[in-house]
Amino acid sequence: MKSSHNPRKTRSLVIICIALFVLASLPLLSSARSTAAPTATSVNIVNSSSREIRNVYLSHVDADDWGNNQLGSATIAAGQSFNLSVSPCDGQQMKVIGEDQDGCFVSTAVNCGDSSTWTITNDTARDCGY
Repeated sequence: MKSSHNPRKTRSLVIICIALFVLASLPLLSSARSTAAPTATSVNIVNSSSREIRNVYLSHVDADDWGNNQLGSATIAAGQSFNLSVSPCDGQQMKVIGEDQDGCFVSTAVNCGDSSTWTITNDTARDCGY
C-alpha cells in the first residue's frame, strides 16, 4: 500500500502559505511607518521687524489648537532672536504663531524633525482681527 503523502506538494503548500501571509502583512507594515515616533524640532525665530514679539504659540497646521505661550515671561525684541526647541513634534509639520505688541498674529509652518529659521519682518503679513 502506497502513502498518499507527497513531500513536494507539502513544501509547495507551505511556500504558498508563507507568501500569502507576507502579502497580507504589507499594509500593516506600511501603516506602522506612517505613524513614526514624534520628533524634536528647533526653530530660530528672528525678529527683524520693528515690533516686539510678546507670545509664541504652537499648533497643528490644519487646526487652531494653540498650546501655551512658549516664551514664558520672555519677549523677542526688535532685532533679537529666540531659539525654540519643540519636543515632541507629532506630525509632519507644525504651525508657529507669534503675537506682536499690537495683538496681531504672524505664523509659519515648519517641518517636524528639522532645524529651521523663521524671520519676521515688517512685511510679514499680520492678522490683526479686522
